[in-house]
Amino acid sequence: MSRTKTSLLAALALLSGTSAAALVSAPAGAVTAAAPCTVDYKVQNQWDTGFTTAVTITNNGPAKSGWSLTWSYAGNQRIGNGWNAKVSQSGSSVTAANESYNGTLPTGGSASFGFQASYSGSNAVPATFTLDGMACNVAGGPTDPGPTDPGPTDPGPGGPKAANPYVGAKVYVNPEWSAKAVAEPGGSRISNQPTAVWLDRIAAIGGVNGGMGLRAHLDEALKQKGSGELVVQLVIYDLPGRDCAALASNGELGPNDLDKYKSQYIDPITSILSDAKYAGLRIATVIEPDSLPNLVTNAGGTNTTTDACVTMKSNGNYEKGVSYALDKLGALANVYNYIDAGHHGWLGWDSNLGPSVQEFYKVATTNGASVGDVAGFIVNTANYSPVKEPNFKVTDMVNGQTIRQAKWIDWNQYVDEQSFALGLRDKLVAAGFDSGLGMLIDTSRNGWGGSARPTGPGPTTSVDSYVNGGRIDLRLHAGNWCNQSGAGIGQRPTAAPATGVDAYVWVKPPGESDGNSAAVPNDEGKGFDRMCDPTYGGNARNGNNPTGALPNAPLAGHWFPAQFEQLMQNAYPPLS
Repeated sequence: MSRTKTSLLAALALLSGTSAAALVSAPAGAVTAAAPCTVDYKVQNQWDTGFTTAVTITNNGPAKSGWSLTWSYAGNQRIGNGWNAKVSQSGSSVTAANESYNGTLPTGGSASFGFQASYSGSNAVPATFTLDGMACNVAGGPTDPGPTDPGPTDPGPGGPKAANPYVGAKVYVNPEWSAKAVAEPGGSRISNQPTAVWLDRIAAIGGVNGGMGLRAHLDEALKQKGSGELVVQLVIYDLPGRDCAALASNGELGPNDLDKYKSQYIDPITSILSDAKYAGLRIATVIEPDSLPNLVTNAGGTNTTTDACVTMKSNGNYEKGVSYALDKLGALANVYNYIDAGHHGWLGWDSNLGPSVQEFYKVATTNGASVGDVAGFIVNTANYSPVKEPNFKVTDMVNGQTIRQAKWIDWNQYVDEQSFALGLRDKLVAAGFDSGLGMLIDTSRNGWGGSARPTGPGPTTSVDSYVNGGRIDLRLHAGNWCNQSGAGIGQRPTAAPATGVDAYVWVKPPGESDGNSAAVPNDEGKGFDRMCDPTYGGNARNGNNPTGALPNAPLAGHWFPAQFEQLMQNAYPPLS
């Protein structure tokens, strides 16, 4: 957890209209010098739906090199973000454990921490506190078994954390995207499909240009939920120096704006998601597309290296930012974090996949994060790689030669996303991630249907003719990523389509541009990337091939009717 954010506390004080003199503390009447520990729990700021606290532990017993404080709430208080301690919650039970820098508690020594929480109704101060099994604020300090444990799988109001959040649940339909889709000819055929909400700048949390902010989406999700379960998909996408290998998706924060990312982006999102009214929603977060894969392939020693990626690897702010997001969001019982893992045409070579697994594990186990904060990984985010290539397998041979040497495959270990996702999953579990790890595959634009779709294998005259004649991915190169001509909508969102795959999802809303095909002045921090220019001849990252991008495209994330029309036309399975 992070150190105290004084700006956040000041803002909360303004919101609540209270002053530092309006404090509520735990009763001290029962505390004597004989108590092995004392706890001072103060509610510093309180408003209609939330509060902040300051908690001080004093150790009156033998010196400690680490500590863990537990208590239970009588009401529906839900812990959000904390500082100076690792604060977690299971049902009504809360545990606060020391950080690396404040674990030492000598006899008579104190440690302080705080957190933000939500509630409704009353906000009673906890009655008892237990420090490492000893009751505090009680003379003699008899051993206390601690708060009632509701069981390791009970996160409170949201119910048990699901092994796969998509099973048995509806998925949120973004009404803003749906309205754009239905306004296009034939768009009503898919306008009821669930798509992700992209929080791609700080302003998106509150809503941009009169649009829906995060709270508005969550309130709408409650309406759609009804009496069943519902998943809301959020893309967490505003890292410092965002997307260091591309210009079209650059962001608002500079390479060194880590504190701003934490305090003005992740913390407010965490605060909203921790509101008790949303505890019954399942929140699936896609954590920072393209960030960690760029550190593996574009940050040094290759012909795809960029100065921006070298900077982000050197300053560590991608890693620190992702760890922070995992830690804060993963502490919420109803949040399921999925880390972006690129796609097979990016990380599918052994030389990339092994280092990627090491990078993912490093980020999930440092800076406060743990593997328990990770529900799974997502592949093909906003990309075009098919779920399955139906007409060939990577193990096929042509005239005694492996098809891996075909120019299109280029010795990759994988030829499609599902095989890549499951291969990556095996390596992640072997590296130390949970055996129940789930994978997501973005299928919003990887259908490749229409009249140009091959119906069988290519001729066996050579490995290249076999692969090129049979592949359904019609891009000029697997590294092409911007507004691809000929693409089609893919598999509809589906829960548990294969063992190890939590869902096929539409993370990139069909019809939203990948980037502008010519320079466009804007206040969103988005540049002009020549990979979105249909006249560009390419670079090392796409084998110096033409881009295959559609012309007349607007800024990334803006509505692109021509692309939407083509995606529907080339959908596979076809739209009815």
